[in-house]
Amino acid sequence: MKALLIGDTGGIGTAIAETLRAEGADVTGLSRRDGLELTDQDSVARAAEKLGDSRFDLIFNATGALVIDGHQPEKTIRAIDAEAMAAQFRLNAIGVALLLRYFSPLLAEEGRAVFASLSARVGSIGDNGFGGWISYRAAKAAQNQIIRTAAIEIARKNKQRIVVALHPGTVETPLTRDYADRHPTITPARSAEALLGVIAGLTHKDNGTFWDWKGQPVEW
Repeated sequence: MKALLIGDTGGIGTAIAETLRAEGADVTGLSRRDGLELTDQDSVARAAEKLGDSRFDLIFNATGALVIDGHQPEKTIRAIDAEAMAAQFRLNAIGVALLLRYFSPLLAEEGRAVFASLSARVGSIGDNGFGGWISYRAAKAAQNQIIRTAAIEIARKNKQRIVVALHPGTVETPLTRDYADRHPTITPARSAEALLGVIAGLTHKDNGTFWDWKGQPVEW
């Protein structure tokens, strides 16, 4: 398998890369370390162009952020800040749209190929019973719609291509350190193993869907 891992220096990204390599996959990693900046369209375009004629059986987006420029998740609508909300959308929604635009053409042209992007259960509109975290929730919900819509177009060109959103669980990383006290956590290695298991079981009928790390569909 040839895999492209975007965000390979983060907690989950590192674990995904290590797991894939342990399974014998040929893994190419991309991150800010390589000059990739998801909030800069030219940067995303250049990163894809540098890969030339490379084709991948799996493109995995492990990027994302909960706290950007020190702005914590809102506990109330009274805390909404326009710039903080825009920053969430630039990274967690628009950034993913740019990845789909420039990197999905690098999916393998023959055989099954998967584009998977880390989303979050809190981005589910149907599974929101607690409120709060408005900007992050909204940006992830937007990403989910982007994934769903792009999946339809991508499958029209090649029915063996599968585009999905994935919820990794509450993983023990710097992103969740201050927010995981009330939720059971799993290690990055456990999340990586589980997510790759979910991906391995996908068929073309699962194109444009949203899954959690346990292999259960998540309500949009």
